[in-house]
Amino acid sequence: MSKLPDVGTTIFTVMSQLAAECGALNLAQGFPDFAVPQALADGVVEALRAGHNQYAPMAGLPALRAAIARKTEALYGRRTDPLAEVTVTSGATEGLFCAIQACVGPGDEAIVFDPAYDSYEPAIRLAGGRTVHVPLRPPQFDIDWDRVRAALTARTRLIVLNSPHNPTGAVLRPADLVALAELVRDRPIVLLGDEVYEHIVFDGLRHESLLRHPELAARSLVVSSFGKTCHATGWKVGYVVAPPGLTTEFRKVHQFVQFCVVTPVQHALAAFIDADPGHHLGLGAFYQAKRDLLCSLLAGSRFRLTPARGTYFQLLDYRDISDEDDVALAERLTRTAGIATIPVSVFNAVPDGTRLLRLCFAKDDRTLRAAAELLCAI
Repeated sequence: MSKLPDVGTTIFTVMSQLAAECGALNLAQGFPDFAVPQALADGVVEALRAGHNQYAPMAGLPALRAAIARKTEALYGRRTDPLAEVTVTSGATEGLFCAIQACVGPGDEAIVFDPAYDSYEPAIRLAGGRTVHVPLRPPQFDIDWDRVRAALTARTRLIVLNSPHNPTGAVLRPADLVALAELVRDRPIVLLGDEVYEHIVFDGLRHESLLRHPELAARSLVVSSFGKTCHATGWKVGYVVAPPGLTTEFRKVHQFVQFCVVTPVQHALAAFIDADPGHHLGLGAFYQAKRDLLCSLLAGSRFRLTPARGTYFQLLDYRDISDEDDVALAERLTRTAGIATIPVSVFNAVPDGTRLLRLCFAKDDRTLRAAAELLCAI
């Protein structure tokens, strides 16, 4: 008997495999096609040669957790106990999964905002919970807090917030945190912040982490990703920052899902965070240049687009090109136009009539120019 009878293989695997089979340019799955920082790569080699190849502590190397705590305080003004409030995870996906398992039980409700990343609902269902979908408001994909208030019930246990938002590129504003605090005050609701693109925010905006807001931080598990920050998605290293009580419950699950994360990579990351803080501080400008290049190259295409405010994803509105559903079009363009994208409908419910594809611009400029040429020919 299947626990997820209606769930198939994730669209990211499907589209990447189709791109490989067709020899298509893959802008579907969100991975960079350029190298990790050389100092970080050298650090992994040094750690391997130094013999750091056995189990790390379950919650993460103390040196790495301490570096994360220093970074968190520098960025968000929140002093964090590295031993009691920071846990290193096998990527953000494991962190999200374990957080949901730790907080959601049979009959509990968890609110997600559509279009929502596809890993949230399966984890909620596996915990015995019910997913409550609240749609974001296009074209800016902001949150309608009146609809959130209407969705709250006595069973609401968790609200999942993703900012910068995948797939839309939307970002939370300070007023959103104020509205959220007002809604959850005096309610037994935990917040799960999916903040893996925290450093990739554009146009002078600031990442409004849940950790910036003391009242919200006290009830939040915030998930971050070294894979996104360090251009190393295949390393699968992330971390979760949460107050001691939530961290205790989180680690009860984590220790049986992924006892520890690969040790030499943890050593290298611990050294890299402090040695090169300019790397993560410069990511916004680095990726904004790529977003701007792609958008300028697509100005002559038949796609409509609003530049993303964050992440390394850009939505393309294809309503002037085709009436096909987005899954069919994404598959057809991979086979016939030589370019792979992600259909936005797989991120759960989207408004009727929405015609959107998501592409990744975490690519070398030559790749972006080649992609734009293919897209402009459609």
